[in-house]
Amino acid sequence: MKPHRTLKTDESCQFCQIVAGKGDAKVVFDDEISVAFLDSRPLFPGHCLLIPKSHYETLADLPTDLVGPLFSDARHLANVVKSAMGAEGTFVAMNNIVSQSVPHFHIHIVPRRRRDGLRGFFWPRGKYESEEEENAVRDILISQLKKEIAKLSPAGGA
Repeated sequence: MKPHRTLKTDESCQFCQIVAGKGDAKVVFDDEISVAFLDSRPLFPGHCLLIPKSHYETLADLPTDLVGPLFSDARHLANVVKSAMGAEGTFVAMNNIVSQSVPHFHIHIVPRRRRDGLRGFFWPRGKYESEEEENAVRDILISQLKKEIAKLSPAGGA
């Protein structure tokens, strides 16, 4: 069961603006505690950021009762990214302060393939070639999420 709480926000936070629907993001997942969107500078197409809707700067700031539900969402999204992007696996990571370009806790979910060029922690970042490509990737992920959610619902198997 996911906790219910009042959202804690920071008006100057880029990610809080996305949660409020004011930021520019290609959202692929949204539930009562978290939202996921495409990274605007992805390692590979399908690279998503999962954030808690409330503003917490680091993992240490995240309330204990949100850890399980947020990482359950991360696990689900990692499976969907792998499947939807035809990847062999995923890389799931977070930064705490160092290399954390937005001070709002977030989890990177990156599709991976063997010999994809990622070595150590020095990764080439890129941009989507066009908004159409970015929208297509978002739509693939949303479609796969809907399929996965339908499997979980009692009527989904009927």
